[in-house]
Amino acid sequence: MVDKPATHQQQHSTYNRGQAWKVALSGVVALGVALGIGRFAFSPLLPMMLHDKVVTLTEGGWLATANYVGYFLGALLCMTLRGNAANYIRTGLALTVLLTAGMGFSSNLWLLIFFRTMAGIASALVFVFTSGWCMQRLNQLGSPTLGGMIYTGPGLGILVTGIPVSFMVIANWSAHSGWLVFTAMGLIGSALIWSTFTNKPIRFDNIESVDQANNPSHSIAAPLVAAQLPAKEQAHQTRWLIIGYGLAGLGYIITATFLPVMARVTLPNSIWPALFWPILGLSIAIGSALTVRVPMHIDNRLMLLLCYIVQAAGVIGVIILPNVAGFLLSSILVGLPFSAIVFFAMRDARRLRGESASRLMGLLTAIYGIGQISGPPIATYLVVLTGSFNASLWVAAGALAIGALLFATLVRQSKRNPK
Repeated sequence: MVDKPATHQQQHSTYNRGQAWKVALSGVVALGVALGIGRFAFSPLLPMMLHDKVVTLTEGGWLATANYVGYFLGALLCMTLRGNAANYIRTGLALTVLLTAGMGFSSNLWLLIFFRTMAGIASALVFVFTSGWCMQRLNQLGSPTLGGMIYTGPGLGILVTGIPVSFMVIANWSAHSGWLVFTAMGLIGSALIWSTFTNKPIRFDNIESVDQANNPSHSIAAPLVAAQLPAKEQAHQTRWLIIGYGLAGLGYIITATFLPVMARVTLPNSIWPALFWPILGLSIAIGSALTVRVPMHIDNRLMLLLCYIVQAAGVIGVIILPNVAGFLLSSILVGLPFSAIVFFAMRDARRLRGESASRLMGLLTAIYGIGQISGPPIATYLVVLTGSFNASLWVAAGALAIGALLFATLVRQSKRNPK
């Protein structure tokens, strides 16, 4: 029996699917470099920096805050920038590599603060413009649900930076050496995807589809249309999305910044503290990958509600169970919803604003940054005041609980007043 040759439509679909995966995987690597290395590599290296007496715990909190201030400033900058997104993505990746290298060559606190601030700006550039660039192209290629895949990047970045740190500690490496290893990783990752982020328009295949040409309304490149909501209702939903997303920034950041330190203080003679951070990263990647399975018609606010509840449970896990089981539970439950929260918030921004959602995405990222900025100073202050991280963890869990309540209210209102 002879196999039938693939039809033009099948070839067209296969090509576009391959292009979509190329876009999605490039987004994964971009966010892995900018966030997994540029932002979160600091967390597993902080215990090494404390051991090397490069910084104190309070100064480590300043460095974390400086990075989040930079992220906030970068998000505001993204709201004003015009031009091709690919150029900004490349700029952010290049800056991330250079600034990571700078951390490996300096011990001056003020210079380190400068590097971490600029790294925050660079990571915001990559995050905002990669999100918009990839989501737009995935929508044009007929694979919008693959947008969730790109947010596995931060988790995978955390995973691939967390595992080497375990061996660095065993080998008694310095924190400066760790920064240089991560510089090399960032350079390789950026080089692999550099050519993907170009100014060229998407090419769907070599031969134009007659059906697509004759029926542009059915084109896979048709623009994403915003939900048809009254102006007042759209403003209401936008306002509460912004507030709720800001609460998520505060809710996760204390655990995400200080988990390795908390684990080493609580379990000083255990091998587990070196493993919790990679487990957190793997959980982030798994949670993000699972979002691909969530249909587009599912209410984003409902998914955010569920994610906030799971993450709040993870935050208080180490308070209730200050042992290996508690840290393991916390790593998993804080990690699983992390990128999913980002994805559903950005997807809701596109629901509200359609193709013009970039400014709202930038604003959301800025508000998220405010929540992150406040976390480390609160944590270090309360540690000095109380002698433990528990009080600050309760503050973080409370922020997530309020966010969950907010989205529960929005979901209930939408059911009472369907579009």
